[in-house]
Amino acid sequence: MNLEISQLSLTGACKAKSDGLIILVPEGAKLGQDALSLLIKQATSTHDLQTKAGHVLAAYRLKGVATTKIWLVGAGQGTASHVKSAMAAVMPIVKSLEIKNLTVACPFELEVAAIFAFVNAVADGSYAYTSTLSKPKPRQLKMVQLGVVNCNAALQKAFKMAQATVMGVEVAKEWANRPANHATPTALGVAAQKLTHGAKFSCQVLGPKEVEKLGMGSFMAVAKGSREPLRFIVMRYQGAAKSVAPVVLVGKGITFDTGGISIKPAPEMDEMKFDMSGAASVLGVFKSLSLLTPAVNVVGLIPACENMPDGLAVKPGDVVTSMSGQTIEILNTDAEGRLVLCDALTYAERFKPAAVIDIATLTGACVIALGGVRSGLFASDDNLAQSLYEAGELAQDLCWRMPLDDAYAEGLKSHFADVANVAGRAGGAISAAKFLQRFAKAFPWAHLDIAGTAWKSGASKGATGRPVGLLLQYVLSQVKDEKKPPTLSTRRRIV
Repeated sequence: MNLEISQLSLTGACKAKSDGLIILVPEGAKLGQDALSLLIKQATSTHDLQTKAGHVLAAYRLKGVATTKIWLVGAGQGTASHVKSAMAAVMPIVKSLEIKNLTVACPFELEVAAIFAFVNAVADGSYAYTSTLSKPKPRQLKMVQLGVVNCNAALQKAFKMAQATVMGVEVAKEWANRPANHATPTALGVAAQKLTHGAKFSCQVLGPKEVEKLGMGSFMAVAKGSREPLRFIVMRYQGAAKSVAPVVLVGKGITFDTGGISIKPAPEMDEMKFDMSGAASVLGVFKSLSLLTPAVNVVGLIPACENMPDGLAVKPGDVVTSMSGQTIEILNTDAEGRLVLCDALTYAERFKPAAVIDIATLTGACVIALGGVRSGLFASDDNLAQSLYEAGELAQDLCWRMPLDDAYAEGLKSHFADVANVAGRAGGAISAAKFLQRFAKAFPWAHLDIAGTAWKSGASKGATGRPVGLLLQYVLSQVKDEKKPPTLSTRRRIV
């Protein structure tokens, strides 16, 4: 799908030739005497059109308008959230009519955040999964032209970044949506290699022998029960000088999670294919980096394997030795994500990173705490936490900082190892983060628990591609020159 932005008035929109025309109508819109303005005046005066965000009124073959199919959509106050609601309301209609070329006119000043909201809503509303369908129906929407009243440099820059973001989001969606037999650890390694072509990129995919040589006993323990060989994927992007410390992104890559010997209930277990959404988000960020090529260094680490209940599988009560040398008593084999991440965090030390962020569908407890609105953010460094929070606000990929008090680690004490892999149910997302923190003392570290935000169940079942937007915005905020991406002041500090 191609997206473009240009200057366009309502008079110009009357002349636009597309398969469909959307007019976003805010409160107090400035209207002229053209056919569309007159329609809006009449429709609002009779209350057939409400400017409340998301209200849709359709028109057909309006005299003086070149496009046949027209939708007037309430845009509220024209804020990012209202633009998102407006486009989310009309996109299912556009998709059902198989519109190929779409013009969207915004007869009001758009803020930078609203550009992100618009592009994300259009991409999400037109997305179509096709990989494993015998008769796939690919995305019908091929071209979207956004017309604004003031197409300044800041909006154009934001639009370009939003485009690159949704390209990364769709890579993440694709891999999290794929069934586990079409998204094995080996397949993830191949995908990573394809995404890292070019002079600034490199990729190394390690197999069982190399991982054993590294001493990743915790990671290997999780993979023991599967016939699919594990892969440890190391992706590198060097956009800045070698002397610049990189940001390291660590994505949990459990390509299918049965729970192991501590097996999960059967209902909805099929959705455990999305347990590699953290890994998928790292792939997505690297896709976006290939389009934007910013002056920053980024490393992506993906420990990828399945968690299966084979006769060789790790058992509750087993003790394993991590790459750090710390021993771990595995009380519950369904708490496997932290076991693969801890070795990856130790591996990250070799890059002398500016910051390390791990991303994981880690705990159901985080879903209970924050639902599907905000990802859980845990951090050992206040500045890193604030930067990630602000990045999420700008990208509309929200997170919320959770506590890391040492008292939450009390339940992780073990009689038989240095640490247990689970504590009690209470504060489960926090105790999981406290486990990971033991392995992240050598650098500023943050953990994003995306269990509630990476996937939607029910009628809209599928991957969301989060938190690619948050991660990319954070990475771009680390660029050390004048060509930084647009920024958005947050409403409140969180630290």
